[in-house]
This record gives sequence, C-alpha cells and structure tokens, in this order.
Amino acid sequence: QVQLVESGGGLVQAGGSLRLACAASGRTFRSNAMGWFRQAPGKEREFVAALSWSGSGTYYAEFVKGRFTISRDNAQNTVYLQMNSLKPEDTAVYYCAGSQSNRFASGSSAAYDYWGQGTQVTVSS
Repeated sequence: QVQLVESGGGLVQAGGSLRLACAASGRTFRSNAMGWFRQAPGKEREFVAALSWSGSGTYYAEFVKGRFTISRDNAQNTVYLQMNSLKPEDTAVYYCAGSQSNRFASGSSAAYDYWGQGTQVTVSS
C-alpha cells in the first residue's frame, strides 16, 4: 500500500518559515515526479511546486516563486517544501503528491496518482 505522509505544518507568524516533509512508503518515487498542492477554506486545490525525478527540474506557482523551495532526498524517499517569508494568504492545507509514471515536474493535479492526507499551515498576521 502506497502512503504519502506529510509533516511540518503548524502556526507561524507572517514573515516566518516552515519546512514541510513528505515521506513515501510502499513504493519508491525516485524515478517519478513529486509535487505540492494546497487548499484554502472555500477554495479549489491549487498547485504550489513540483520536482522532476532527478531533482534538477523544478516548477513553481507564480505566487511562491522566490519564497518556497522544493527538494527531494531520493535515498530517504522524501520530498520537502521549504517555505520562507510566509504570508497570511499562504494559510491552507498542504498536500504532497506523487506520480506513478510521470518523470517531469507538472503543475497539473491529473499528473499525480498518489496523495497525502495533508498538513495544516496557518500564517497569522
């Protein structure tokens, strides 16, 4: 059974930082793309960042460029999202996603087959 488990969410003041982690089990994703999405209350789920299988290709939503960094440790089967300069509008549940066959970073949720349960990030003003 494939599981993606996020951790690292919490409450932080505006301007602060958090580092999310997503640990995969049940299969390896070292040959596949991984991504992060988020969903704020009353809003659709939206793309945040994605990473190619090798880690060399990254893709970010415009609203996080320069603030968030996605990375992966294939030996640990884990993907990270470093979030700096957080804003109240970054408040959302953040979801990790893994692709079964796609190797390259994608901003489309349809490119991912496995999803974590989400971790809450709350940024206070």
